Amino acid sequence: MIQILFTVIFGEMALILTLLFKTPLRKLVILSLDRVKRGRGPIVVKTVGATMLVVLMSSVYSMVNIQQRTIESGALNPTDQILMSKHMLEASLMGFVLFLSLMIDRLHHYIRELRLLRKTMEAAKKQNRSFEDGKNANADELKSLGNEIATLKTKIKKLESECKTKAEEAKAAVTEAEALKKQSEGFLLEYDRLLAENQDIRNQLQSIDQGLSQSDGKKNM
Repeated sequence: MIQILFTVIFGEMALILTLLFKTPLRKLVILSLDRVKRGRGPIVVKTVGATMLVVLMSSVYSMVNIQQRTIESGALNPTDQILMSKHMLEASLMGFVLFLSLMIDRLHHYIRELRLLRKTMEAAKKQNRSFEDGKNANADELKSLGNEIATLKTKIKKLESECKTKAEEAKAAVTEAEALKKQSEGFLLEYDRLLAENQDIRNQLQSIDQGLSQSDGKKNM
């Protein structure tokens, strides 16, 4: 029993040293502990721990009985002394085994938590990098959009100037057209007047011709 306990203690100490230092062997140990904690592993470990605790309490109880017998008899005989030493050694070793088992469990738990924390930090760093890259890309895109907007504003101003010039030209053309319309109306009035005068002159000429033809007819008679 004592030899088995010493073997277990040395094995647990080696396991703790493996977990403390970052070596390729630590990954295998962590994977093994992960498998142990899955399925029926926790039940087996708890059963073994409860058994060792019961044996520990039994050794303590035996030590207490030996101590009471010693008090009653007033002297410790060699047999009780040997049993007392044996129970004390077994109790100490089992307590140390349980303590080291708890240390291994906590170390494994903290190593897993540390790995998860590192993965989370790496993911956060990658996210920050992607966010910064996206921010830089957005800044470049905004800059290009700003340049495009400035170009469009310049084109709009140019088009507004051209539109204003065309509007002024159209206004001048309308004014000129109205002036030409008025001038053409004046020409039409003058043309009508000249036609009327021409008609009057023709009428006068016809009356004169008729008068001359009548006078020539009288002379011939």
